[in-house]
Amino acid sequence: MEKIDEEALADAYNRALALEKAGDLDAAAIAYHEVLAIDPEDHGGAAVRLASMGRGEIPDKASDAYVTTLFDQHAAVFEDVLVEQLEYHVPLLVRQKLQTLALGPFKRLLDLGCGTGLTGGALHDMVEDMTGIDLSENMVELAHDKDLYETLYVAEAVDYLDDNDDDAFDLITATDVLPYLGALEALFFGVAENMETGGIFVFSSETLEDSVFAGRHFMVGPHQRFAHSETYVRSRLDATGFDIVDISPITVRLEEGEPTPGHLIVARYRG
Repeated sequence: MEKIDEEALADAYNRALALEKAGDLDAAAIAYHEVLAIDPEDHGGAAVRLASMGRGEIPDKASDAYVTTLFDQHAAVFEDVLVEQLEYHVPLLVRQKLQTLALGPFKRLLDLGCGTGLTGGALHDMVEDMTGIDLSENMVELAHDKDLYETLYVAEAVDYLDDNDDDAFDLITATDVLPYLGALEALFFGVAENMETGGIFVFSSETLEDSVFAGRHFMVGPHQRFAHSETYVRSRLDATGFDIVDISPITVRLEEGEPTPGHLIVARYRG
């Protein structure tokens, strides 16, 4: 792989951001395409920014390089920013929902996109054995320091699900994973392949008004995160062998002080 011209990349990216902020979206799009030409792996997330501006194709997912870079850079302040500033409480909502539905205790949890271990911390007394997966090595190191998980891997979720030969899980969680994925087929299929019959899959998604989707299954919202239509989520779960136990509207987090709407979904694998 050719070495990236970091100076040219920074110049193009900063120019693109400035143009986007100024509202000159056409010029910003040209600059983001320059970014992608310099850095095809897309460490800066130019593709999702183009999609969020309506100036590019909607990718099937955020690039692995972008997700890794984003979370590696923010690992040290992740919990303070996410929980205290953005009021992200999805892991606690997962715990409450499982308790309300009288689900558990569980034998084996797979926590996809485990981050620093917020979901593991919320569920540790409901599960005998916990495995965590995250793309960010810095995040996994912080999760390891909490001594919650029996096993931790630095890996992309779908890649891990494809390659895993360990025993099946009776609980799989994916909190704040879908906002970095557009197409859900590979993720849901991978979860099904690693799930015991009767096992529970719990995940959060972000959404927008139905009219905004205009018939699309997913799109990139104004904050460069993927939003999914409820119809698409339901149909993909059913096609992959899951029955929905519960779907609840939630506020996923705050963005610029405004609530981000989403869903918390609990599904059971029918095999």
